[in-house]
Amino acid sequence: MKAGFIQFTPELCNVDATMTRLDKLFKEAPEADLLVLPELCNSGYNFPTRKDAWGASEEISDSRFVTFLTEKCRERKMHVVSGFCERDGFKLFNSSILVGPNGFIGKYRKIHLFYNEKDIFSAGDAGLPVFTTPIGNIGMLVCFDWMFPEVWRILALKGADVICHTSALVLPGFAQRSVPVHALINHVYVITANRTGTEHGLTFTGMSTVANPKGEVVYQAAAASDEVSAFNFDLELVRNKFITPRNHIFEDRRPEAYEELLHL
Repeated sequence: MKAGFIQFTPELCNVDATMTRLDKLFKEAPEADLLVLPELCNSGYNFPTRKDAWGASEEISDSRFVTFLTEKCRERKMHVVSGFCERDGFKLFNSSILVGPNGFIGKYRKIHLFYNEKDIFSAGDAGLPVFTTPIGNIGMLVCFDWMFPEVWRILALKGADVICHTSALVLPGFAQRSVPVHALINHVYVITANRTGTEHGLTFTGMSTVANPKGEVVYQAAAASDEVSAFNFDLELVRNKFITPRNHIFEDRRPEAYEELLHL
């Protein structure tokens, strides 16, 4: 698999401007099987009110942004994971979507809401799916999910080769430092696609990060500039879960010793 990210600044509450920016960046992108875009890519992030977020949201089944991504995937014979401001009935979800040449494949809804997101979005209710595709097994997380090791482990146990982490990170490098650790202890590739820019006084930290199953940072972007990058992933490396000839990171687990987690 060849996979990477697009780091850029979505336009708050203006999907047309965002698609224009993305169109240019897709044209500049190297050939890739998978590209990951930032959190809430179709809408921007720091909404003044829930009404603004509602106005910028879309239903997946009737989304101009999904149609745009599908066209790009078809043109370039690739898959895209993107943050998405999702409207479903009277609820809003901070979602991540997987799109391929034939259109929408699946979604993840952010479980761990950060700060003012709690005033706008409902907590995710779509579980932690892993999607089997012709290019590999893809899991998705969103931004503040980086803090919670349980969700990374579940995706790895379900067979994810790559965890696509759509983000709008504002804390000073915390997630970027954690990503290689999650990659190492779960023996997966991780792509954190962060955004840049400032919205209503909130500045995003960029530094999109790709980490491999050895816990090595394959690449980290600059803090403030647009960037498109892709790298070769060895999926055989992911699927071999032996850390030594006698230690398999999943088979050596002792779930019976972890039951206390359920009661704390």
